[in-house]
Amino acid sequence: MEWFGDSGYWLSRLVFQRALAAVYVVAFLTAALQFRALIGERGMLPVPAFVRRVPFRDAPSLFHWRYSDRLFAGCAWTGVALSAVLVAGAADRLPLAVAMAWWAVLWALYLSIVNVGQTWYAFGWESLLLEAGFLAVFLGNERTAPPVLVLLLLRWVLFRVELGAGLIKIRGDSCWRDLTCLQYHHETQPMPGPLSWFFHRLPRPVHRAEVAASHVTQLVLPFFLFAPQPVATVAAGAMVVTQLWLVLSGNFAWLNWLTIALALSVVDGSLLARGPKPPAAPLWYVVTVSVVAAGLLVLSLRPARNLFSRRQAMNRSYDPLHLVNAYGAFGTVSRIRFEVVVEGTDETRLHPGTVWREYGFRGKPTDVRRLPRQFAPYHLRLDWLMWFAALSPAYARSWFGPFVERLLTGDRDTLRLLARNPFPGAPPVYVRARLYRYRFTTWGELRATGAIWERTFVRDFLRPTRLGPV
Repeated sequence: MEWFGDSGYWLSRLVFQRALAAVYVVAFLTAALQFRALIGERGMLPVPAFVRRVPFRDAPSLFHWRYSDRLFAGCAWTGVALSAVLVAGAADRLPLAVAMAWWAVLWALYLSIVNVGQTWYAFGWESLLLEAGFLAVFLGNERTAPPVLVLLLLRWVLFRVELGAGLIKIRGDSCWRDLTCLQYHHETQPMPGPLSWFFHRLPRPVHRAEVAASHVTQLVLPFFLFAPQPVATVAAGAMVVTQLWLVLSGNFAWLNWLTIALALSVVDGSLLARGPKPPAAPLWYVVTVSVVAAGLLVLSLRPARNLFSRRQAMNRSYDPLHLVNAYGAFGTVSRIRFEVVVEGTDETRLHPGTVWREYGFRGKPTDVRRLPRQFAPYHLRLDWLMWFAALSPAYARSWFGPFVERLLTGDRDTLRLLARNPFPGAPPVYVRARLYRYRFTTWGELRATGAIWERTFVRDFLRPTRLGPV
């Protein structure tokens, strides 16, 4: 069975598994702290209503059998605890079968959450976590050498993440082809970070170099992941560098960190340290991994065809278990940043002098003087959906009305998702939403005003609304 495992990757496996477990901690923590307002029994898109209209076969989840907020919280906090123990390295102290079962439980718990999460969980990094998490079940622990088949499948995931992102760009917006996209993207990305203003103000030749480096990393280097070592390690290392650049320039939840973890699984650990020689893999393990690998290769046909299709789709799952998926992002880059600003008033009669007070969001821009914060890898789901809503009201059709209703009732779970509630004593009588154009200030404007953003009113997004008859 010498062909089955490669002990040279013991360190790569260790780092990948610990990093993946850390991402799981963040993902489950995000679910535990935000679900009540988003998908809870009294949430904007309640799970009970979803499972009544969507059959189990289309969205497998344990919540099809029973749902309560207490059960969901229990699953999410159990996921946090189990993941944290894996970060500490517990899986390497367990029998191989038990360690595999532990990883499988994590995957099943998170699959159950994603499959009832609806639009709040419709992000590519959810499927990426599930795909990588499923492979981790079969990656083994210190009791066996890392299986070559699973290592190759991890490279196949990274290949699709990087090449999918590169192809969707080069086929999409012309600014990727003329190297000008990053003159806009640092300003118009979904959730800027504390350094995004400075990245936006870099000289234009630097922006062009950023785009060119991105194209090399995403369109050329993925093919070298399957080259002999140390070529594959060098290619993966370059991907780590570009992902860290993205970490510094914005907030993309755990997408960048999970991609880094996948890249680290490619590194030949024997180049850094000699690991212990594990015992031979048991036959049941060899058979299981081989069968699973064969099945995943068959399932990979559709995502592979998608990569080379003129109608390439990005962030699509081809099966309800999210086993093999299509990835990609920012095929189109916005030139102008729009933001939905939500306001309320406690006045019972509206007039031209009505005083409106703004709700503050944790991550998305509202206060023009507030420097954007770093939240990633934590995922602020409401803030991200507000960015999509600003692009088009169609993105908010299912949840924005319920969101406003909960502001009008002073729902505590919803208010916990916000940075500032301007009505701490009692909920407002009216709520409205207005669309503004935001842009980063110049160096001169920043020195003169202290404002990071300058904003201009565009139009009403939602006219003043109240509970009951107006």
